[in-house]
Amino acid sequence: MSGFNLWSLEVWFHVLAGITWIGLLYYFNFVQVPAVGQALGEADSGGPGPAAINKYVAPRALLWFRWGAVATWVTGAAALETMGTGFVNAFTLADGAQVIGIGAWLGTIMLFNVWVLIWPNQKKILGMVEASADQIASAKKIALMASRTNTLLSIPMLMCMVGHGHGLPF
Repeated sequence: MSGFNLWSLEVWFHVLAGITWIGLLYYFNFVQVPAVGQALGEADSGGPGPAAINKYVAPRALLWFRWGAVATWVTGAAALETMGTGFVNAFTLADGAQVIGIGAWLGTIMLFNVWVLIWPNQKKILGMVEASADQIASAKKIALMASRTNTLLSIPMLMCMVGHGHGLPF
């Protein structure tokens, strides 16, 4: 019988949190944004408009999204320490930590985008904070670009996370 494996537990929580975060990222980009666009297009012809999504679904999904991002980052940082790579080694791209370090940097950039670009602008879009029509229009562009950037960054980030332990495909 083997003893308790802290690293395995941290990685398990890291993967669970990551599935929550990246799953919601993909939901926003591939499901919600197109659905809200369609709802806006049909609002003038008696359609429901985006109110149901923006009032009930988006705030709850964004809550899970942003805290999923934090949980993913924290559990990833803990796993780096426990596995022996080390947080500092990963972020300084030390020998043997370059691949996972690049993944950690990509995840950190994505976390920054969530809290500094996406969330503050989503609050304006959803009417959670006061904003003029021009500010809302600007917020839509910024939030969309940051979200699309995160979607693109998620592919090499996931490849680096898996590639560290299992080798890269090139």
